[in-house]
Amino acid sequence: MKKTPYYLLSLFLVTASVLAACGSKASLTAGRNASTSIGSTPLSPNQVIAEGHVRPAQDATLSFQASGSVVDVKVKTGDKVKDGDVLASLGSESDAAYAAAQLELVNAQKALKDLQENADTTHAQALIVVDDAQTAYDKAVDYYDSLFKPYKYDELVFRRIVTPFGVRRIPEIKTRKIKKADEETIDDAKNDMDLKLAQLENAKNAVDRTANGPDTDQLALLQARLKAAQAGVAVFSIVAPFDGVVTEVNVADGQQVGPQTWAVKMADTSSWNVETSDVTELEVVNIQEGQNVTFTADALPGVTMNGVVKEISQSSYTQNGDVIYTVKIKADKVDPRLRWGMTVEVTFPPLD
Repeated sequence: MKKTPYYLLSLFLVTASVLAACGSKASLTAGRNASTSIGSTPLSPNQVIAEGHVRPAQDATLSFQASGSVVDVKVKTGDKVKDGDVLASLGSESDAAYAAAQLELVNAQKALKDLQENADTTHAQALIVVDDAQTAYDKAVDYYDSLFKPYKYDELVFRRIVTPFGVRRIPEIKTRKIKKADEETIDDAKNDMDLKLAQLENAKNAVDRTANGPDTDQLALLQARLKAAQAGVAVFSIVAPFDGVVTEVNVADGQQVGPQTWAVKMADTSSWNVETSDVTELEVVNIQEGQNVTFTADALPGVTMNGVVKEISQSSYTQNGDVIYTVKIKADKVDPRLRWGMTVEVTFPPLD
């Protein structure tokens, strides 16, 4: 058998390498579309085929916002829960922080209850305070006005006289006439009158605040206190943020945990989304929100499902040298065998 000359073999290898590079990821769309065409029929121009993964409409990884001992895990993997359901709790008798939070909640509830129950008494007391404040103010006004009127007053004085026994001081009553009080006395009276007026206004405001029930200012303060106390207790529980299914539980009764340890994972599996993982910058221009698509799960060959483009990411990331954009698709009715994380192939038909 005749051997190929060495220089011809080298030339062949170099040429093959160049051709392979030219047909690589630089023409990713054409290569992928060609590989996924049916039989020998090529895909339509501008049609995009992408890989994606199934995700639930909502999912959450939940942690306690406080530290302590787990006392009650109410759910297990697979349980269906409702928005607001308590999934797990902290708070043994030895947890001082939990005891303090519970005590503050009790005190806040009692303070609000006392305010509501004593509303009538508080209003009656406010009316009495108004009467007293009005009387005090009226007296202050009368006194202030009197300082500007002429008045007389008797003053005890001593007159010096010379007697055979020497100089003597003889007491006598002398009447003095005043046009008005001195400025210092007037200023003091004015300040006292202003103070009495402010006290009267405050008393009237208290009556207004209690006219239709508990004092509105106090009610707002105590309601805020109660809300804060409830929040202080709530950090010792994990509550479902939406209707869904528990997908994993990571805590057990008696375990010491804190915010750094996730406790429960859950998801809303009533509807599904698909998120693509390989739509390039050359392909994303042929996709738009509201576009109808079809997709097929690798695990369910032959089962075609439908969806609508919900969102196209405005930012990108680099993957194997390609600029990639994530496209989110809202799935319509899906095969009940579809599961979280399954790989799917999404077909984006050409835009009109």
